[in-house]
Amino acid sequence: MNVALHDTYVAALQHDLVDLPAGTRLVGVVRRPTRWFAGAVDENRPALGPPEDLLDDVKQAEEDLKIAGLCDEEAHNAAWDQVDFADRYREHLGSAPAAAEAVDDLRTALNGGEDVALVCYENTAKKRCHRTILREELE
Repeated sequence: MNVALHDTYVAALQHDLVDLPAGTRLVGVVRRPTRWFAGAVDENRPALGPPEDLLDDVKQAEEDLKIAGLCDEEAHNAAWDQVDFADRYREHLGSAPAAAEAVDDLRTALNGGEDVALVCYENTAKKRCHRTILREELE
């Protein structure tokens, strides 16, 4: 059996733009899910979303960069670097008990032969996304 860890974004699921193995467990990894997001995944693990203070810092930096003239995607990606997003998110995964437990649960599922897809909002073709960091940690 070829078990795999996948990642995608919710619009790709909704518009059938991603090809996942049958039976793949769709795990949302967003802190602030919408009702329509919840309907697109099998479960959501909010603890795996970036912590509120990190989301707020990115949003503020992104807004400041847009005012300075950057487009949406450029501002988003530059804000990541400005607030040291990747390191702060990795720290969250290792230090927040609920996040560490959720990571362990996903590792157990993968080690048990289950296909898992991490799902959030961002299309990584345009914007950087925490789920790619989470995927690296799980792999």
